Amino acid sequence: MEYPQFSVLMSLYIKEKAEYFEECMQSIFRQTVMPDEIVIVYDGPISDELKGIVERYKKENPGIIKTIEIGENRGLGLALAEGVIHCSNELIARMDTDDIAREDRFEKQMDMFLQNENLDICGSHIVEFEGSKEHILSIRKVPVTHKEIAEYQKQRSAFNHMTVMYKRSSVLQAGNYEHCPLMEDDMLWIRMLIAGAKGINIDDYLVYARTGSAMIERRGGWKYFRKYRSGRKKIYLTGYINRWDYYKTIFIQFIVALAPNVIRRYVFINLLR
Repeated sequence: MEYPQFSVLMSLYIKEKAEYFEECMQSIFRQTVMPDEIVIVYDGPISDELKGIVERYKKENPGIIKTIEIGENRGLGLALAEGVIHCSNELIARMDTDDIAREDRFEKQMDMFLQNENLDICGSHIVEFEGSKEHILSIRKVPVTHKEIAEYQKQRSAFNHMTVMYKRSSVLQAGNYEHCPLMEDDMLWIRMLIAGAKGINIDDYLVYARTGSAMIERRGGWKYFRKYRSGRKKIYLTGYINRWDYYKTIFIQFIVALAPNVIRRYVFINLLR
């Protein structure tokens, strides 16, 4: 089957570990259906080691990788917004630079877009791992149908952001990504849904997402809670959620964020998945 051309979009920043980024790139170049363009946004200065990996892949794969350099760190939302603008194709696959895509990820998502011309965004479940992808911590399943997604999004993210493939025109019509720490993706999904975008999740696990103790610890403390509350307030102001949705999620996050790390780890791995 002949597939349309599509882009892969990633944001790379200085704190990324080179070995994780290498695994991510290897998983992209092992795909059964290959992108014709990979857009990597440098969100501020990056290390020589990371830049060396990018340059090596550029040399080995001429004309495939496009790098966009932002002089200073702007944050994920604004970096991705810049990347969307520079993508050449209508279909864009998001990828986090420390995760691993299953070899048939892009093929399965392209099939869904070919089967449904009205589809705007397509994601999947994820396998969360620590260290190597054989060390599985948990599995995050998300709702599958558009109706389920629209309702679930009022409480939590209905898409695993590192799995999504979307239409560039639909993202731009919704206003593109914006600066909203912790909730850059949620804000985009909600504005896309408000604008009439149609979404589904494939009932399969197409990405291995890197997680673990460090990530869980970062999702705790008063500073994290304040960022979460600010993001949810922005979502509330869109009109997509009501006051009850807002206060319920704030209350739950307050308890989880301020709980000891051992309790938060249990909640993330066993109760929120």
